[in-house]
Amino acid sequence: IYKCSKSYSGQYIESYKGHHMAVYAVSWNPFHEDIFISCSADWTVKLWNHEHCYPLINFDLGNSVGDVAWSPYSSTSFAAVTSDGKVHMYDLSENRKDPLCAQKIVKRAKLTKVRFNHNEYLLIVGDDRAGVNSFKLSPNLRKIHSANSQVDGEDNSSTMQDVDPFQTQRKTIDSVLSMYNMRPKI
Repeated sequence: IYKCSKSYSGQYIESYKGHHMAVYAVSWNPFHEDIFISCSADWTVKLWNHEHCYPLINFDLGNSVGDVAWSPYSSTSFAAVTSDGKVHMYDLSENRKDPLCAQKIVKRAKLTKVRFNHNEYLLIVGDDRAGVNSFKLSPNLRKIHSANSQVDGEDNSSTMQDVDPFQTQRKTIDSVLSMYNMRPKI
């Protein structure tokens, strides 16, 4: 993966080495400008801080990963789709190693795209046979986390009046990733 200059198209600012096969998608965390995630044909999803050239966390999904997307509701949640027809939902505040849910949703197609709806708790998934499926996220997959507490995805305006939700989400992902910000042992 290469970080490119906006000013000079022929110049790479940084190289991120970690995947061993084609990278299919890269997505910036909507709550933290330093954090991004990538997926690859090498069966992995990797979480990165753009200030480091090595991945902070590696997830092996057991099949080629076609796409990955951050949740617009929580800074620690993302979804990934694989060529065996599964959607994998992760929430790093709940479990830093395993998905909260891994659901097979198509039988004979490879999943290639995944996106969250920003207005409703919906996930949309596309496959290589032009199929599109939409899913309503269950309450346990749409939790909004804060650094100190968890709030379900419902209206809690009376308890969260003076809290900036964007900064709360940023603090949450910082807290979760604080143990990973050192260089891994080789």
